[in-house]
Amino acid sequence: MDPVIVVGAGPVGLALALALARQEVPSVVLDETPGRDAPRAARTVVLREDTAALVERLAGVPLGGAGLRWSGWRSLRRKQVTNEVAFDDAEPAPLHIAQHVLTAALRAAVAREPLIELAVDSRLDTIEQEPAGVTAHTRGANGTWWRGSYLVGCDGPRSTVRKLQDIRFPGRTAVERHAVAALRTELPRPEEAFLHRSPPWRTSGPFAGEITARPLPDGVWRLDWLLPPGKDLVTPELLLARIRETLTGWTGEGAPAYELLDTGVHTVHHRLARRWRAGRVFLAGDAAHLLGALGTHGLDEGLRDADNLAWKLATVHHHGPHKALLDSYQTERRAVVAARLRAADQVLPVLRGGGGLRSYVPGAGRQHDALLMDGHLGHGALGAPGSYAGSPLAPEPVDAETPVDTPVGEAVADVVVTAEDGTFVPLRERLGRGALLVVLVAPGTVVWERRHWVSAGIMPRLAAAVAALPHPAELLVAESYPGAAPHTVLLVRPDGHLVTALGGVHPAALYAAAEATLGGATATTRAEEHAEAGAW
Repeated sequence: MDPVIVVGAGPVGLALALALARQEVPSVVLDETPGRDAPRAARTVVLREDTAALVERLAGVPLGGAGLRWSGWRSLRRKQVTNEVAFDDAEPAPLHIAQHVLTAALRAAVAREPLIELAVDSRLDTIEQEPAGVTAHTRGANGTWWRGSYLVGCDGPRSTVRKLQDIRFPGRTAVERHAVAALRTELPRPEEAFLHRSPPWRTSGPFAGEITARPLPDGVWRLDWLLPPGKDLVTPELLLARIRETLTGWTGEGAPAYELLDTGVHTVHHRLARRWRAGRVFLAGDAAHLLGALGTHGLDEGLRDADNLAWKLATVHHHGPHKALLDSYQTERRAVVAARLRAADQVLPVLRGGGGLRSYVPGAGRQHDALLMDGHLGHGALGAPGSYAGSPLAPEPVDAETPVDTPVGEAVADVVVTAEDGTFVPLRERLGRGALLVVLVAPGTVVWERRHWVSAGIMPRLAAAVAALPHPAELLVAESYPGAAPHTVLLVRPDGHLVTALGGVHPAALYAAAEATLGGATATTRAEEHAEAGAW
């Protein structure tokens, strides 16, 4: 079968190609650049713990040394701390990393992967579809025709793929603007990020009273000042004055020494493509959606797009086309992003409106700070990863289901499991390989060698049920799982979302759930009944 054509060599496009390769699917990545990113210290990304782990799996290297996992977070208003979080196992820290460093790590992994062909200086200008595949033409030094099974546009906000498919990209322009500076200096609590609203030293000028400070390795900080609505020019002199004023206010002394590395103005747009699929062509990342107001991070959602689409394209590559399965990509991912955009639209007038009775409601400021913290840290409606509970791939409820702490459709907890070779590994390490995961919760197994219990109790019956599933599946055993009773059986998608939890071994229910997850008869019916979401 022809390779998948990935247009765009940013983090989302590279991650998609690596995710496909991990599932033995070849791809061609069309990169319009010469193959290297210019370092920009002020262009950074914040990844939730789970998306950072996804990138580390795909890149094959830990990113902790290249980025920084914060020790904590504080929200301040004037001189008071309104919210504070210390990161630990219960509250994992996000990863803050320069985008060019992240991209370089993914590029290095792509260079090591024989199933990926990276074509630099290749700018897309034509797409032709037919029932058996898709053909793309690129111009430039390496201009030629490329043949693929499917094509995915990961080519950013000005996506050529989206324009060639005549897909509308409605939304809001300049929802927020921020002046940004990356600098090396010494600040109190050097590994703790914070948001400071209404600082007491604020003076007049084209800056609003909100500053975000996010540390990076080697004493580097990214500072963002919220700009008021409008197009006021931020001159270098104004920005330097605000840097000195801000650093002086935080340290309580004369402006500390600092090395200015990079500056810029970051403008946030909110847009959502009407369609994410046009025949054999898909959109992902910034080509499909733009978000980022109130501290939210769009790259997180782009990486989830890649993770969601990769296993579905891999399933089709190895087992033949299935319309319902491929259609579910748009249904699942577009609904999640649309919900985040709606949440931001509802909160923006409250947080940015200013004045009015809200200013005098006791505790309103603290509540507003908590909402902003949700966006920055990936909590709540603004920032938490979405659920696929309403997916057309969800199986019908059955009596054998049992509750666990993870709702159906959400990402599973990263517990330690025993693999089929007897090794103990994090559950997350078994994701993204194209197989369904079946996890048996069996307390006590950790103290015995696998050979002693693999043929005892319910294991033989469960192993037979797993072998009979309509898709390759891996049987894992966990000592425990949050909220699960002994002998609970979890069915998990290749992208880590829970399909169902069954109370014991129920081969028929397990088979039906697996069939629905792959776009079976039940899923097809639901897909036909599912009305595509309109404007967010």
